[in-house]
Amino acid sequence: MVKSKRIIVSSDASGAVQAAREGLLLIIVDVIDMSTTLESALDAGAAAILGCSPDFTRAPVKVAPEEIGQEASRLAREKGRGIILVAEPRVGTEEERRGRCQRVISGIEKGGGVIEAVVPNIGAETPRLVDMKDRVVVAVTDTGGVAFDAAFQESRRLTVGTVARTLKQKGMEPALTAVSRARKMLQETDQGIAVVAASRNSLEDVLAAQFIANLFL
Repeated sequence: MVKSKRIIVSSDASGAVQAAREGLLLIIVDVIDMSTTLESALDAGAAAILGCSPDFTRAPVKVAPEEIGQEASRLAREKGRGIILVAEPRVGTEEERRGRCQRVISGIEKGGGVIEAVVPNIGAETPRLVDMKDRVVVAVTDTGGVAFDAAFQESRRLTVGTVARTLKQKGMEPALTAVSRARKMLQETDQGIAVVAASRNSLEDVLAAQFIANLFL
């Protein structure tokens, strides 16, 4: 099916929103560290992953962390398990991280979800900080989280991808995993696939997005 679909590369939260509006399945690429952290969470057995904007963003897009929080709660209730928040700053206290996540926390509380831990966004090693098996993991970050959140307001057809080493994958494996997951997710109604670099100012994201897109061709 993929060969008959559009494959595009875009960037930034605004590019993610446009791709979602066009009916494309999105792969959000934020190598350092959101998508690497979430891929590692899946390695560790997470039931579901979500990206989310912090309370404040300068990106010129609509975000709704409260809605992400309520979706996390819905998914967590289905599993009968808790929610792990991954947040920034990477070096700082839990209080500082929670301070940037009040909107998503509010959504989780309204949805009846339980936050089991708030941990830093440190990529492949993040799942070593807390048990993520069967949990819903929400990454609240400035670039990848914002892009995911903004796209989520237009469509639920999105996932993440990375080229960096994850908890259990190395070399080509993470990129191939992203491609395989997108192929399995792709539906007839999807107009194609958009691989979105979370920030055009992050060369690692731009190069990784192009690399992943080329694997579809």
